Amino acid sequence: MGSKICGFLLGISLSIPCLSTYAAAHAGEFSIAQVLSAPFAASLSAAPDRPAFAWVSNQAGHRNVWLVQKGDAGYRASALTHYDADDGQEISEIAFVPGRNELLYVRGGDVEYPDKPAPNPAGFAAGVTQDIFSVDFDGGAPRRLASGHTPVVSPDGKHILYLKDGVVFEVTRDPSAKPEPLFKLRGAVSALRFSPAGDALAFVSDRGDHSFVGIYRWDKPVVTWLDPSVSYDQEPRWSSDGRRVAFLRVPSTHDDLEIRSHRTGFPWSIRVVDVASNTAHTAYTASKGAGSVFHPLSSDAQLVWSGDSLVFPAENDGWLHLYSVSAAGGTARLLTPGAFEIEYASASADGRSIVYAGNAEDIDRRHLWRLEVATGRLTALTHGGGIETQPAWLHDGSVAYLAADVQVPAHAAVIAGAKSEDFLAEGLAADFPRGRLLTPASVRLPERAGVAAHGILFTPNDKGGAPHPAVIFMHGGPVRQMLLGWHYMDYYSNAYAENQYLASKGYVVLALNYRGGIGYGLDFREPANQGASGASEYNDVLAAADFLKGRPDVDPKRIGLWGGSYGGNLTALGLARNSDIFKAGVDLHGVHDWHHWYLEQRDGHPLYILDAGAEAQAEALAASPISSIGHWRSPVLLIQGDDDHNVAFSETVRLAQALREQGVPYEDLVFPDELHGFLRHVSWLRAYEATADFLDRKL
Repeated sequence: MGSKICGFLLGISLSIPCLSTYAAAHAGEFSIAQVLSAPFAASLSAAPDRPAFAWVSNQAGHRNVWLVQKGDAGYRASALTHYDADDGQEISEIAFVPGRNELLYVRGGDVEYPDKPAPNPAGFAAGVTQDIFSVDFDGGAPRRLASGHTPVVSPDGKHILYLKDGVVFEVTRDPSAKPEPLFKLRGAVSALRFSPAGDALAFVSDRGDHSFVGIYRWDKPVVTWLDPSVSYDQEPRWSSDGRRVAFLRVPSTHDDLEIRSHRTGFPWSIRVVDVASNTAHTAYTASKGAGSVFHPLSSDAQLVWSGDSLVFPAENDGWLHLYSVSAAGGTARLLTPGAFEIEYASASADGRSIVYAGNAEDIDRRHLWRLEVATGRLTALTHGGGIETQPAWLHDGSVAYLAADVQVPAHAAVIAGAKSEDFLAEGLAADFPRGRLLTPASVRLPERAGVAAHGILFTPNDKGGAPHPAVIFMHGGPVRQMLLGWHYMDYYSNAYAENQYLASKGYVVLALNYRGGIGYGLDFREPANQGASGASEYNDVLAAADFLKGRPDVDPKRIGLWGGSYGGNLTALGLARNSDIFKAGVDLHGVHDWHHWYLEQRDGHPLYILDAGAEAQAEALAASPISSIGHWRSPVLLIQGDDDHNVAFSETVRLAQALREQGVPYEDLVFPDELHGFLRHVSWLRAYEATADFLDRKL
């Protein structure tokens, strides 16, 4: 590769050569730096009182807030912030301030675990915090408002609340004022929801093995608990007149990690509370079969008031769909029928229309659909070879969303009537290999152990000649799905880039959508003997290997594995059980011992998963890579940040010890102070160049 990439590799503890000679011999190749140079859009948010929306752009680690406003000349995009360092400081949680040309955002910390100690990936001095900033639409310098996260603004713009360490605070414009809690409670507060008039706040108080929904009023500053129970009460939603609150009631379970199949369980329900009298009734109770276990949408609109009806997601027919039911109770009505799944739903202000992303008629992509709740009318808003997701209604009835395709990563776009407009505002670098990216194909693997897995196949452009080495990529989650194009999650957008990079170097790459993932229905997502109860998803890794070995363009003696998180687990499992098939692998922050995972302590509290005693623990150990370490022969590269908040760094430490004891060759690449999803762009470059180099040397 070029000197820039070689420079990035100088700090690696491995012996990783610069590949300039190799690159020169493959003129059609591009570098991982080139394919990761495009901006990636996320955290799209719509203004509640004007046709405007904003998003966070990450271009080579430079994260900034962009705004689109509609004026007389149409939509115009502009950058509101101008951070210019790859410093690992995430930006998220955009919130508009009604009535003001102002929005809020959160910078720093760990978005997924905001109340954990702030990560320190760029070597900042101790004390770097997660802060809430305000910025005006004219692009003036951002102003720090408070240390915390999850800013929420009242409909009249008078109250700005935020969370810190599970406590609610209110922003004051006086910089000298000391922040004081709005109220003090046991447990951790979340899910802040203002009433339509802005005079009351609904919220959730998490107490560990149960949670309550409460209401706080400014005119009477006390907390009222709504129909408290022993379950997890969550996602409170106000009716349009502010007289009722609906929320989800999910029975508590000790299997919080969900690493086993959950097709059925104690049914969840929807409760509706009259706020004045604090009387409650059940509007909906899930059936005892399919749909009894609540599976949320990947968005904020998990429960929506539509007039006097409630719209909610459920899996009653084995696919995740939208249903409606009268707030008074009754029979639920299916609104989105078909063998597909929905996600990222957004409701109009009155709740009468919903736009959502789904894979109807296109199982390995996402397109946008509009639903009219009263009539059930469905209208396709997008179609074709693109990927459209994360929609948000704008004040003028148009829809903002994220768009991507085979060649261009996720970027902001808007649909206004019959027209759409893209905002790849920062543009693409001159050397971004847009025209050299391969068009992958969707494949369905032969059925194995009762399930047929799916995959996204990348094949090199050259035809004929010697068979190619091949690699199987396994996503994490496992509730994820790799798509026929750039992914809408940054982690898997990066993985798509790496798969394209490997294919450009001459690998046949199969991105495996194994059982346990989303997109193919409830039975596929919740298979028998999954995860810690038997690792049945490993059947799909073997099916992928058989598929590749049967192709004339693949050398069956040169098949490798790579993946992160749950995909790291499957990489390790493949190498441990079948070094005869898989000749090398790259394991990024994988779980290697479910038994050890059971016993791990987090935040001082044991994960009392599945109180089934020794039998469940033995089952979990048998499903783990560590249990087959005696059969492991193939070399592996282990990659992880040591401030990983998702998978304990000890998982990699313990696996390395076991590999040493068995005499298995391994290399490691450790990022001090990095998280699970690396915060710095340079970390992704180093990890992915090291991955490609390791596979080159071993395959």
